[in-house]
Amino acid sequence: MTGQRLSQVDNLRTLMVAWVIGAHALMGYTAVGGWAYDEVNETTFTAGSELALTVLIGPSGLFVIGAFFFVSGLFTPESSARKGRRAFALDRLVRLGVPWAVSALVVWPLSVWLAYRAAGHDVTPWALVGQRSPLLDSGALWFALVLFIYSVGYALWPLRFGVPSGYLLVLAAGGIAVGSFVTRLVFPARSGQPGDLHLWQWPQCLGMFLLGIAAARSGWARALPDHVYRLSGRIAATTVLLVPVAALALGVTEAASGVDEFLGGWHWQALLTAAVEGVLVVFGSVWLLGLAQRHFTWSGPLATACARGAFPAFVVQGPVLLLLAVAQRPLALPAEVKGPLLVVVALVTSFWLGNLLTARVTRTAPVVRSVES
Repeated sequence: MTGQRLSQVDNLRTLMVAWVIGAHALMGYTAVGGWAYDEVNETTFTAGSELALTVLIGPSGLFVIGAFFFVSGLFTPESSARKGRRAFALDRLVRLGVPWAVSALVVWPLSVWLAYRAAGHDVTPWALVGQRSPLLDSGALWFALVLFIYSVGYALWPLRFGVPSGYLLVLAAGGIAVGSFVTRLVFPARSGQPGDLHLWQWPQCLGMFLLGIAAARSGWARALPDHVYRLSGRIAATTVLLVPVAALALGVTEAASGVDEFLGGWHWQALLTAAVEGVLVVFGSVWLLGLAQRHFTWSGPLATACARGAFPAFVVQGPVLLLLAVAQRPLALPAEVKGPLLVVVALVTSFWLGNLLTARVTRTAPVVRSVES
């Protein structure tokens, strides 16, 4: 690796950031929740609409976050070697640790407070910092904190892996599945921990980060072998198609109820969920990388601007989403209209602000690589 940017990976990252922002916008109007606005929303999707959303985009939710960690791992060895381990760790502190702290202590509590006040709740921002669960919630920035922890761990103990192969992918999927099931005996899915660490998701996140490091040493960041790409695509597509069929066969007809056994504990449903997650996150992420290398080849001013502003857009999405949701709160519209409207406006606003922030930084500091470098 030479530090040269890879436009295909930049485009993949842009699309994944857009997916996360869009998913959070919709989750604020769901009964199942998962985003702060669902605590105070004025309307929700009908049960049928929510089930349709779960069937259409639910499976991707099992692996998109893992794909972020996979992509980050792909560029970690080269970045650490280029900067040196100490500078690499300090760089991650500035890029990841500081934004998390600012979000957890200031920006996110103020944003949630505004949403609560708009809903008629008498609460102070500082009460939300100390009393709201989980403690030190940072919105979407939990990803930055966990990636910072992993990055510092790599700087202290840079690991080296052999060449990834089909067998390694199978082992990774199995390891993530077993690790997820065991972890969720103590920390069920969707549970909160101080710092919003998402410990129930760590087997997936750490497993994919390490797989990315292994893939980087085999040159997969630039060229994923065709046979691995095709195999991963077949397995991922089959799994995605089977997930909603299996859910309906098991009697899961509502996303917000009757799913506790799937979230953790000594239940075969929890084991099944962990197994599906392990397969989907490994083969889905690898397939996405290959897809990007072969088809996400667009360039030009818009693609460059989106790629440049992607990580800042990820950082600012929390307050943007809550402020926009509050702004459209008085509109007498169903969630089926408000949700998609919020997706569009939040995407445009987040990436626009991301580019403004990037432009301001580049005027005062040398151009540097983003979180994946």
